[in-house]
Amino acid sequence: MYSRILVPMALDHDLSEHTLAVATALAGDGGQITALHVYEAPQGSVRAYLDDEMIEEGFKRAKERLHEKTAAHPQLSALIVKGHTYRTIIDHATDHGIDCIVIGSHKPGLSDYLLGSTAARVVRHAPCAVHVYRSS
Repeated sequence: MYSRILVPMALDHDLSEHTLAVATALAGDGGQITALHVYEAPQGSVRAYLDDEMIEEGFKRAKERLHEKTAAHPQLSALIVKGHTYRTIIDHATDHGIDCIVIGSHKPGLSDYLLGSTAARVVRHAPCAVHVYRSS
């Protein structure tokens, strides 16, 4: 059993009941489960057309959406952080003593083999155990 479990999630998907079930089983009694969304602020030329207030408003809306999506799961604590997706997941796990990351994955396509999906990068670089749930 793990005492601190991190469940990364994307706001454009619902929290996977299967991934959550795996995390809950691995946490056992007294384990803490954190649902983490990484907010990637606009970069490059897009950033030039947005002011800081617009970016903060986007972050605020993302935070509200995260809490809406996790409200039905009182065993979760919801957290949103700014950064680059896979790197921020790894950094959070390292900085907060996470024992296990439970991450969902889609069936990989050719681009995932060449570039690496978020789940694949987390598996390669995580400082802890990683359980990948692949939907059928």
